[in-house]
Amino acid sequence: MRSPSRKTDQYLMPYMKGPTVAGEYDIYPSHDIGEDRIFQGYDTLAVRLARETTVVIDGYQGVFFEEFREKLDAELKRLGRQASWTNASSALKKESLIAKLVYPFLGGDDPLFGTRTTLELNDLFDSCLLAGLKPDPAAELSILYGPGATLAGWGGCLVYIDLPKNELQFPARAGSVTNLGASRAFDPKAMYKRFYFVDWVVLNRHKESLVHKMDIVIDGQQDGDAIWMEGEELRKALHGMSSQVFRVRPWFEPGTWGGQWIRNHIKGLNKDVVNYAWSFELIVPENGLLIESSGLLLEVSFDFLMFCAHEAVLGRHAGQYGTEFPIRFDFLDTFGGGNLSIQCHPQKEYIREHFGENFTQEETYYILDAEADAICYLGFRENIDPAGFQSALESSFKKNQPLMVTDYVQKHPSKKHDLFLIPPGTIHGSGRNNLVLEISTTPYIFTFKMYDWLRPDLDGKPRPLNIERGMANLDFGRQGEEGKGGKGEEEKWGRGEEEKGGKGEEEKRGKGEEEKRGKGEEGKRGKGDRGTLGLISVPLLLEKGEGWELYELPTHKEHSYRVQRYHFINEVVIETNGLCHVFNLVEGTSIVVETAGGLKKRFNYAETFVVPAAAARFKVTNESESEAILVAAFLK
Repeated sequence: MRSPSRKTDQYLMPYMKGPTVAGEYDIYPSHDIGEDRIFQGYDTLAVRLARETTVVIDGYQGVFFEEFREKLDAELKRLGRQASWTNASSALKKESLIAKLVYPFLGGDDPLFGTRTTLELNDLFDSCLLAGLKPDPAAELSILYGPGATLAGWGGCLVYIDLPKNELQFPARAGSVTNLGASRAFDPKAMYKRFYFVDWVVLNRHKESLVHKMDIVIDGQQDGDAIWMEGEELRKALHGMSSQVFRVRPWFEPGTWGGQWIRNHIKGLNKDVVNYAWSFELIVPENGLLIESSGLLLEVSFDFLMFCAHEAVLGRHAGQYGTEFPIRFDFLDTFGGGNLSIQCHPQKEYIREHFGENFTQEETYYILDAEADAICYLGFRENIDPAGFQSALESSFKKNQPLMVTDYVQKHPSKKHDLFLIPPGTIHGSGRNNLVLEISTTPYIFTFKMYDWLRPDLDGKPRPLNIERGMANLDFGRQGEEGKGGKGEEEKWGRGEEEKGGKGEEEKRGKGEEEKRGKGEEGKRGKGDRGTLGLISVPLLLEKGEGWELYELPTHKEHSYRVQRYHFINEVVIETNGLCHVFNLVEGTSIVVETAGGLKKRFNYAETFVVPAAAARFKVTNESESEAILVAAFLK
């Protein structure tokens, strides 16, 4: 047995769904599929598998397969079934050879970054050893288990044990799990780098190849018990979700600059922590989806949904992004905490060439809450000398001396509902006393910290800086007046008439002729005279009707997504127009979203939710006593 199995202050997800309260943030949002579709217990799983003669148990790295085998085998024996077990890891290549295979993708001595691997999972296996794995002809039941087990080509019942990546990181930090093909755990940051650039890549490709073949799916985080459902039932649930509205399961992490807003406002979290720096509201490479039946919860990774129904989710952009979900939402909490590092993100060409990513981080900071003294660092001051800036950064690092950041970087007051624009290559960082709703394209680890206030990480070790990478990506043209808002005709929000959001005058949002999209002076998209050239967005009224208004929050020409904001007293009807939308309730206590067929879902203040393109048209009803405000992001 391992002790401890997890290194985290976060509670293990409960088996059962607890009561929810209108207006109270739900940390375990679930998709209910009706009664008796999810099962609990190794005993129930053994009954389901006892009738088989051959079983293949594949799954994710980080699952405690040996404990799973022991518990399931004990239950099979109670039923009088003797199983012959074979571990698929016996067919892996030698550890030294696997290390050589993965090394080119690990970035050498770079502590954070590697390159997305081009390897496949079967590259880590010895083909001869794999071919030698055969069912035991003398056994009543032959079981092959472990990541990659299906590569041996056995028939029979296919069981897949999934593990949400946030939960995988907790035993990794405890040294309870290893990387693929490794015999021991490494430093948690080195393990994470190898997970991100190698293990998760090959395992996700493998999972995608299996998703339509899985007979049984098991939630691997509940290693003390078996929570499982039939694969066909899961696929039905996911297809249903792809045309409705849903939340992913958020997860929360402390950080060296973290604050107290999340800790004080979100119930159900462990309060015995120093702070919460992040809420992964919708960072889907690491978030999971909760399926609920008869109160039981089963979690699968978000990519299950994309593997099953990405066209319904993404609509017009399915061909461009495939099974990658392009938008992320997360919270950065600096209330009573510290400043974020002074940082930038890679340009599009750089992230492709150096890290193998298909697209880069195009961020915006939406200020959901702020204290009176809150600020945001954004854009350079006028006439900055790049060489002088680099020299000052390097001198600060080498001498461990503070940098006078405002000699180089502008700081702006930040208040609720501001939107700061951070296209790739922009110098930026949230100051303290903000709750930032970070809206971005999906990549999320590619932050080049250039100055970090001389502080260590929570583990006491220095936080690595990336001054050289940052300098290779910074746009020094974003300085002076540009950082305050632009004045140029050439950089209107959007990219043409086709991006006005609809398909013509016939697609009204409201109930009358007066509510056509963009009618009247107040609905014009502006001429770039306020905010559209620079880095601070100025809202433009697009439409209004009885009790509601729709504003455009113009994003930068280098942002691939738009941001809009709905203000409404009672209700508003919204059409997806073939585009996937991501929302957050930034004002109000709760709303109810009703999609086709009368399906209703409640969302509370600060919760992020997704409306797939296939939902087509939906109604949002305000349950608050005052005006509700919804922020929406969708691709241009």
